[in-house]
Amino acid sequence: MPGEGEVLVDVVASAVNRADLLQRQGFYDPPPGASPYPGLECAGRIAALGPGVSGWAVGDEVCALLAGGGYAEKVAVPAGQLLPVPDGMDLLSAAALPEVTCTVWSNVFMVAHLRPGETLLVHGGASGIGTHAIQLAKAVGAKVAVTAGSKEKLASCAELGADVLINYREQDFVEEVRAATDGAGADVILDIMGAKYLERNVKALAVNGRLAIIGLQGGAKGELNLGALLNKRAAVTATSLRGRPVSEKTAIVAAVREHVWPLVGSGRVRPIVDRTLPMSEAAAAHRVVEESSHIGKVLLTS
Repeated sequence: MPGEGEVLVDVVASAVNRADLLQRQGFYDPPPGASPYPGLECAGRIAALGPGVSGWAVGDEVCALLAGGGYAEKVAVPAGQLLPVPDGMDLLSAAALPEVTCTVWSNVFMVAHLRPGETLLVHGGASGIGTHAIQLAKAVGAKVAVTAGSKEKLASCAELGADVLINYREQDFVEEVRAATDGAGADVILDIMGAKYLERNVKALAVNGRLAIIGLQGGAKGELNLGALLNKRAAVTATSLRGRPVSEKTAIVAAVREHVWPLVGSGRVRPIVDRTLPMSEAAAAHRVVEESSHIGKVLLTS
């Protein structure tokens, strides 16, 4: 049964995130008290309410941000990490939303404060995070530049509204961003690479720019030129979501429900799902994500 302040959810679908791959490889242990199973988000129906929970009922269709446990039939979730399924959306598609919406909104808007008219550079524009960041930034009136590794992925980014398309295998993103902004640079950069891109990201920033690092696919240790950062009056932040206290996750989820859910309900922002596989084929789903052959999210159904 769910504990104090928790809700038990019958899982209908989960999604594959790179954190799941790292956990499988032994590099990313769940936070203390979290489920040992992978899965940082899910969609399903409420099966039971724990003591002290109000505002939800058994049978409600929900999606949820998790610290783990999405790859299961049932998962206990703090009530503050639940979201209703957006208006007009099917339950399965909702499983693609919690992790990307909370990650993008907390970093690009709550931390980096992207504003209308500014330029956002998104590395990995065709990923689950990237496809969501493009749509949200365009919805608030920002200009969006993206990097991706193929024409097909860049074309998908363009369909979602990306203004500047950069093939990182063939082009220098610093030069391309500067050219697209009359030399100014990007006001906000959402980065999944870490050390490998650190120096070039700082070069690509505009004066008063903000670099938000959310992944370390290119390594964890890099050299930061503080003089370059100082001259631009720029900021570098690095955040993770999974290990945050429930109170912080609750605040992020509440902000997502207030600011993002109306955009999803109206159809201005939508989940991009590459494919859906049964939970029994989780290994195959992991291979798809490892190969970066997907666009958007890979879902797993119970």
